[in-house]
Amino acid sequence: METEKNIFKRTEINFDKLSDFGFVKSGDDWIYTKSFMDNSFYAIIKIDKNGDVSGNVYETDTDDIYIPLRIDNMNDGFVGLVRDEYKCILEDIKNSCGQIRSFIYPQANRLSQAISKKYKDKPTFPWDKFLGYGVFKNPKNGRWYAIIMNLDKQKIDKNLSGEIEVMNVKLRKDKITHLLKQEGFYPAYHMNKNNWITITLNETLSDDTILALVEESHTFTEQKNKKSK
Repeated sequence: METEKNIFKRTEINFDKLSDFGFVKSGDDWIYTKSFMDNSFYAIIKIDKNGDVSGNVYETDTDDIYIPLRIDNMNDGFVGLVRDEYKCILEDIKNSCGQIRSFIYPQANRLSQAISKKYKDKPTFPWDKFLGYGVFKNPKNGRWYAIIMNLDKQKIDKNLSGEIEVMNVKLRKDKITHLLKQEGFYPAYHMNKNNWITITLNETLSDDTILALVEESHTFTEQKNKKSK
């Protein structure tokens, strides 16, 4: 469900807050029901044990699912008002029961935490247009050694589709040539392909494998700093 996915994609649910908000435990799931628009509609929101959020809007008089909610080209008039009210309910849950993550998928967030712990710097997000593009810079000299991005898979492979997060790191040219023969590696997206390489963050490669490459990339920034001195 795209509406829920887009609103919660950088949010981690705090399960300890669900009960106070009004969610009720049902098996492995948490369920929340909310009437709106003068009780003409009600929403049922479900959060599963993994923190994934789904939901539907129903017409109160008939208990039927309000189908126009999911029709993308119906944005104006009454349907638009219903959709906006439903989004407000989701945003309220997000703000009350969630905490913001830097990135969308688990591997990207794990790597971000590991990098921050080792090198004592957190990602910066310099582009308003690309909110999920996080840059890691050596705090000693400001040089980039890694960048995490979310993009359509077709940007790196025209045979694929859907969203993915990737990391660009800087490596030796001969190392890049070797890695490009392996699964999980692609020519650098939006960077110099002679010096940078794109790594998929979809669990194809282990965290340790990627972090070892991050270390090599970070070493480049240290070497340049020493040469400049």
